[in-house]
Amino acid sequence: MTTAEKNQLIDVLAEQLRVNNTIYLADISDLNSVKTSDLRRLCFRRNVRLMVVKNTLLKKAMEKVDKDFSGLYPVLKGSTSLMIAEAGNVPARLIREFRSTSDRPLLKGAFIDEMIFIGDDQLEFLEALKTKNEMIGDLILLLQSPARNVISALQSPSRKLAGILKTLSEKE
Repeated sequence: MTTAEKNQLIDVLAEQLRVNNTIYLADISDLNSVKTSDLRRLCFRRNVRLMVVKNTLLKKAMEKVDKDFSGLYPVLKGSTSLMIAEAGNVPARLIREFRSTSDRPLLKGAFIDEMIFIGDDQLEFLEALKTKNEMIGDLILLLQSPARNVISALQSPSRKLAGILKTLSEKE
């Protein structure tokens, strides 16, 4: 690979790192070609981009971006695959699912919304992360709950409402 090609690849990687907030680094070495193809297909179905990258080129791309990837530098050893996704928990769930038939991929590290996670032991925590839409849905449910209680009380028979009002007035 020529220097110009390397620089072009660094620029492409840097742009991917710049525009995405969910970056996983995984080790998929020791997977045979069939398993690697299966993993790539699963990634494609889950809308996860999978790229095998050279550590030195990835580090240079990380250094070009205005995000702080320095916590991931120590894991840039050996075989490294880059997994890029929209949601923070999708690659973790994908790795866990794929491991039901294989011992790889191993999570080396992850960068999710300015937070860095190092090591395969973080996989369970990363799986439990909620997406932005899931968090918004939970918040809406929490906000609707008191309103539902008031509406339900107002729709109950008038005796119950009178009893509730009497109880509340006696408390003060």
